Amino acid sequence: MAATAKTVLPEESELTVQEINVTWPVLHTASVYIGKACEWYNNDYMLCRMEEADPRRCLNEGKAVTACALDILKKMKKHCLEDFNAYMTCLERSSGTLELSLCRKTQAALDQCVLNNLNIERPPYGYFCEAKIHHTSRPRPEIPQTTFPDPVPGIPPDQPREKGKYHNRTWYKS
Repeated sequence: MAATAKTVLPEESELTVQEINVTWPVLHTASVYIGKACEWYNNDYMLCRMEEADPRRCLNEGKAVTACALDILKKMKKHCLEDFNAYMTCLERSSGTLELSLCRKTQAALDQCVLNNLNIERPPYGYFCEAKIHHTSRPRPEIPQTTFPDPVPGIPPDQPREKGKYHNRTWYKS
């Protein structure tokens, strides 16, 4: 979407939200739990983005996603800090690419702690790729209906036809 002189941009107060100011290993460690716990908010935001085709109309849904993720990180810090740090440290130091397979023991300990304290079960592999139906209270946007006239008007059936110069015109109509 290109901005023109007529484009109305939101005020800075509408855009101000507490950001998630953490490093990549922290997000990588918590991503599955954030994705599972904030799934409804994320789906609502993505549906808004797809339907509206204008990100300015989905600011509140985006703020809800950020607030949910921040809330999950705060709860994980409060209840599972030791297991979280052990798993994150293992991911960081075991390989240069944050390889998951080398840290399954610390992952299992963190999964158990999150399940017991936050009641968030680690989703199975491929869970986030599954198709889901999302129900929202947000009204469906109006889609403008455009109709295009027929570019070539049809030939009336009683129109006289000239005889073909080299072949019969209707040889294929049997």
